[in-house]
Amino acid sequence: MSALSSSSTSRKDVIFISSLIILWYSTNIGVLLLNKFLLSNYGFAFPIFLTMCHMSACAILSYISIVFLKVVPLQRIKSRSQFFRIATLSVVFCGSVVGGNISLKFLPVSFNQAVGATTPFFTALFAYFMTLKREAWVTYACLVPVVAGVVIASGGEPSFHLYGFIMCISATAARAFKSVLQGVLLSSEGEKLNSMNLLLYMSPIAVVVLLPAALAMEPNVWDVTISLALEHKFMWVLLLLNSSMAYGANLCNFLVTKHTSALTLQVLGNAKGAVAVVISILLFRNPVTFIGIAGYSMTVMGVVAYGESKRRYK
Repeated sequence: MSALSSSSTSRKDVIFISSLIILWYSTNIGVLLLNKFLLSNYGFAFPIFLTMCHMSACAILSYISIVFLKVVPLQRIKSRSQFFRIATLSVVFCGSVVGGNISLKFLPVSFNQAVGATTPFFTALFAYFMTLKREAWVTYACLVPVVAGVVIASGGEPSFHLYGFIMCISATAARAFKSVLQGVLLSSEGEKLNSMNLLLYMSPIAVVVLLPAALAMEPNVWDVTISLALEHKFMWVLLLLNSSMAYGANLCNFLVTKHTSALTLQVLGNAKGAVAVVISILLFRNPVTFIGIAGYSMTVMGVVAYGESKRRYK
């Protein structure tokens, strides 16, 4: 009976984790493709306002999940200095998300993902300059194909756009900077927050930062949004779904991290990028070349080698 009970529990765990991973893939890839559809194909060319919608949904749904549903225990801010640190992270996070959304206006999802795969390179760079943390030389050597792959993919990208590329690189660097900064600013045990509580506090700050930016840089956003909503009856549904999926992606990332290992998460993350590339090419029919595919493959292999070398030489 004990063996049967253990087997049943193990099977339930496998089903639960598998369902989480499928949901994680669906929300991450879904929000990426919907962002591209809204920004490039739907005429909703307002990346700052779109990011503000995402952050508004994250603020509301985080509050419901943590305070009412108690998905994770509520962690309170303990000092003014901790609040200012979280605010700093929020501003950097805003920059990374807005930059990523702007790049989707000009670049296909496949190339956006190829550039985004260079995050480990920027993370290692910022970690070295900000914390003087050094890795083994083998680990740094693995970053060479990561960068070289993107250089090759850029040369073979038919839809290459310089401004979009600059924004994508900037967003990738900001994302890496945020992860290193988070480790530096919230390093003490008393100030550490799990990702869901951090999102709870960062999201409202992001909305406050993004609202005046959207009004100043996208002054006709309300008029165009209302006219699009009148023209396309599913406009609000798409915007609401897109914003909710942005929160779902964060929640699923937290749960997958909690129930699997860091190595599993990294492998799944690499595979997720490849799946997103394939789906986007099939969906948006953007042209690709053999050189572009080879470059992206080199980058992914470099990222995999980088993760493995970090694990071995930790």
